[in-house]
Amino acid sequence: MKLPSSTLIASIAACALSLAAQAATAQNKPAPAKDEPDTVILSDTLHYDDVNKTSTFTGNVVLTRGAMTLRGDKLVTREDAQGNQFGTATAAKGKVVTIRQENPEKFETLIATGLQADYAGASGDITLTGQATVTRQICGEAFDNVRGARIIYHEKSGTYEAFGGENSAAAGGRVRSLAQPQSRIDQAIARCKAKKAGRP
Repeated sequence: MKLPSSTLIASIAACALSLAAQAATAQNKPAPAKDEPDTVILSDTLHYDDVNKTSTFTGNVVLTRGAMTLRGDKLVTREDAQGNQFGTATAAKGKVVTIRQENPEKFETLIATGLQADYAGASGDITLTGQATVTRQICGEAFDNVRGARIIYHEKSGTYEAFGGENSAAAGGRVRSLAQPQSRIDQAIARCKAKKAGRP
């Protein structure tokens, strides 16, 4: 089953983790196109290693790019000799990494959480590990949702996998997915449009 939430992992986690490396090494890269949003990373500390092409952000890390926000306690990015980018975001004990994407045109918010989020530029795979969840909200109300111990999005094939296990966000270590009918989503969007237009 392919849920709309896979869009989140593709368009957000990839941006968050791969573009962090671009932001940290911007002095060695050409300027982005004018229509691309800036990538801004706030953290308590930053360590950049030019020899190994790694950047380590620690302490209340907040990455923003357009309508996307990533929050975690540590973000490490690196680039290999072929120019492939890799990123890992982690959370402190008792917390989770959160990736949030706003889509005002659809009144939609996509949220992914996990203890760790990894992006592998060579394969295009994005992995959420430990208490992994992907949720789609319409006007603040949760609709589609996937929970598991690990969720992997294969960007090149447009497919994803969810795995249960000891650290699953679903009860009993299982994978749990919820997809509501499109008619309910359409009704929620219609209510949002009416509210925005000032209609009762």
